[in-house]
Amino acid sequence: MKKKYNHNIDTIISATYVVTNKRLTLVAALGVTIGISIFIFMNSLGSGFVKKSNKTIFNNTPHIRVYKDDEISKSIITPKDTNSLVLISNPTIIPKSEQIVNPERIITLLRAQPEVTYVTPEIAVKVFYNSGMSQVSGDASGLEIAEASKMFNIKQSMIQGRMEDLENHSNGILLGVDIASKINAKTGDNISITSSKNITKVMKVVGIFKTNSSIVDKTKSYIGINAAQQLLGENANYITNIDVNVQDFNKAADYSAKFSSLTGYKAEDWKAANSDQLNGFKMRGIIIFAMSLSILLVAGFGTYNILNMTITHRINDIAILKAMGFQGWDVIKIFVLQGTLIGLIGITVGLLIGGVMVYFASKIYMGPDQGYFPIVLDYTVFINASLFGLVVSFFASYLPARKAANVDPVSILRK
Repeated sequence: MKKKYNHNIDTIISATYVVTNKRLTLVAALGVTIGISIFIFMNSLGSGFVKKSNKTIFNNTPHIRVYKDDEISKSIITPKDTNSLVLISNPTIIPKSEQIVNPERIITLLRAQPEVTYVTPEIAVKVFYNSGMSQVSGDASGLEIAEASKMFNIKQSMIQGRMEDLENHSNGILLGVDIASKINAKTGDNISITSSKNITKVMKVVGIFKTNSSIVDKTKSYIGINAAQQLLGENANYITNIDVNVQDFNKAADYSAKFSSLTGYKAEDWKAANSDQLNGFKMRGIIIFAMSLSILLVAGFGTYNILNMTITHRINDIAILKAMGFQGWDVIKIFVLQGTLIGLIGITVGLLIGGVMVYFASKIYMGPDQGYFPIVLDYTVFINASLFGLVVSFFASYLPARKAANVDPVSILRK
């Protein structure tokens, strides 16, 4: 009758190898620690870049923009069958007007949606900021400033003047900091702007804002809706865009299809509006992840080499264990447990060091333009680091363990 033994001895042997080989254990665990720390730091940095980039985008872009899309004129002769030719004469974009019909009804309809947080009308105006004989091109947004500030954080970006003064001055204007610098304007000055309809209007600078986005700060200004309508020579009902923010901006693409059907107008989510920029962010995230994972894999090779050395030094012990009745799977279990224990030690210390690195990096002030270092403590990064660390440690220990499982005790003990 085959003698049975307590399989818990596998765990005891694994722990013994970890404790007795202190130097090898320390070196292997240190490699995992460095890999986990760098993985956490780099991916937290990637998360910080994404958060800062999204914040910059939302300083100028709503989650969803409802507007009247361009249409191409259709054929003037409708074909009777599929074999007939279609005649198109001078195809043009229609309609020429960008006005949204009955905007108040649409705004009320959108505000009634449970997922919507803010809705505000907007009029986009192409303008020239006049400075003597020179002109600076840009974009003026006519809007309801109080509601728009909740959406675009305008109040928080003010560096001169008061945002609220735009409501009190029918000809008031908020200028981007770079525009103000180009035309040498400051709060309280009067400037003239000319619209694409060649209508010029004198405006009073009631404030200057800074978003830290060069594109916005060099071109953007905010004016009242009435002033925007006057610059375009339109009536009091003229609205070109309706900006919408929702509770979860990551679901904006799903909501945009619903709002388009609801309003009968084009609804574009923020990802579609900034697709080129977001593709660049995605590529950067992939590069950061690949680099950090590569470092973690290098740490796994360290564990692999150390276990190989352990197996070589313990080859006689392995032969004796197999002669005593240990099966191949028991030998694999011993060394996989050893590698996993080393991995757990490295992962635990790496999580602590990585967390400390991210915490102190997030406290580095980069200056008034950039703010704090763009890095965030993201729990999903720590979870991913732990999982990848365990997977790498497992395979790094399983491969040499298979070699140990195939040891022939008779041939070893005869030597």
